[in-house]
Amino acid sequence: MLSDKMSLSSIAPNEAGDWINQRDGLFETFIPISQSKKYDHKAQTFFVTDTNGIQTNRDSWVYNFSIELLRRNVELSLRFYAAELKRFNDEHFANRKDAVADFINSDPRQFSWTRSTKGYVARNIEIPFCGEHFRIAQYRPFCKANLYFDKFYNEYPNQLPKFFPTPQSKNLVICVPGVGTKKGFMPFIVDTIPDVQLQFNGQCFPLYYYEKNDRDALSLFDSGKDEYVRRDAITDFILQRAREEYGPRTTKEDVFYYVYGILHAKEYRERFAADLQKSLPRLPLVEDTKTFRAFVAAGKKLAALHLNYESIEQHHSVIIENDSAAPMVQQMRFGKSNGVEDKSIIQFNDAIRIINIPLRAYDWQVNGKSPIEWVMERYAVSVNKDSQIRNDPNEWCKETGRPRYILELIGRIVNVSIQTLDLIAALPPLSFKTSAS
Repeated sequence: MLSDKMSLSSIAPNEAGDWINQRDGLFETFIPISQSKKYDHKAQTFFVTDTNGIQTNRDSWVYNFSIELLRRNVELSLRFYAAELKRFNDEHFANRKDAVADFINSDPRQFSWTRSTKGYVARNIEIPFCGEHFRIAQYRPFCKANLYFDKFYNEYPNQLPKFFPTPQSKNLVICVPGVGTKKGFMPFIVDTIPDVQLQFNGQCFPLYYYEKNDRDALSLFDSGKDEYVRRDAITDFILQRAREEYGPRTTKEDVFYYVYGILHAKEYRERFAADLQKSLPRLPLVEDTKTFRAFVAAGKKLAALHLNYESIEQHHSVIIENDSAAPMVQQMRFGKSNGVEDKSIIQFNDAIRIINIPLRAYDWQVNGKSPIEWVMERYAVSVNKDSQIRNDPNEWCKETGRPRYILELIGRIVNVSIQTLDLIAALPPLSFKTSAS
């Protein structure tokens, strides 16, 4: 029975149908970051296109810290696929599509079968091995790995072959969490192929995209020598709007860094947290040129930090104890003080400890964890339970000739985290202005 003192209040859904965690109506008045994959330069958005990160559906087969082991795994698995395709063809099934699932050898230690690869068998499609398809990818925040980047062997490459068509194709991509994230909103920028779980179901927005060079339709300014032509991925619409607001010298690159800067703004992320959980970002144009330029400058500084994290100096407070010991890692863990977990200490291996880590560094989180915790989690020796493939981060250090890479990465990431927090705290205050198209 309800207490006489207990009062009840009614709730009603808003126009978007939200009963709880209601979206902010002002958000809908902002300019969409992107709303189409049609590469429309006149679209009333910031970007002409967007894409999910790469979804391989066979990570243990196509990602590895060791390029040599990855090469061997891919070659062996594709050899197995070719044998299964031949064996299937030799049977002369009347209904190939229905027969595939019951016929193929589904041993996960030989091959990782997916909907696409089963369909390829039914349609008699070969998957050739190509030694030129190995790339470096951003697998998780602050964790890179070797990737076999192939349109047949990766289940969903999405638009990424247009963003990074060759190993020499330069690009910058802003990645944000996809719709439905419960890990908080924080952008992250990369200059290489992003995995779909770099951010939760990550959505990616490029500075550029590339088109095949049509030599019969070359413009005066195209070189004619390259296989691909680089195009801007910032819309003409938003450039015109920005130039009207902030001056004719505003560039598409300015707009790109403005996006990265304002997506970090605490006021924006907190006020529109419900919206950012339920839809892709929509962004305001700030009221004055000075504020716009401040966000552009901050975006550039944040991007430089996040892109160059492997070469940033280690934080001055971090100390590596027993520094001369072998920097081999198995599984990092936090140290203890008086029997209680202490995040200022990381036990790197049995011999090496990293101490004096500022606890403030854990305040910056990307995809639900601090960068320090991402490094601790991902740079660990593992064996996939299905494929039984081993992934050893020490091989990354060995093959790249940087034996102290992981050991020093902790101190670098601490520095990146502290500087990022300082830059976010220094962003100009936002007074939200309706940005009707």
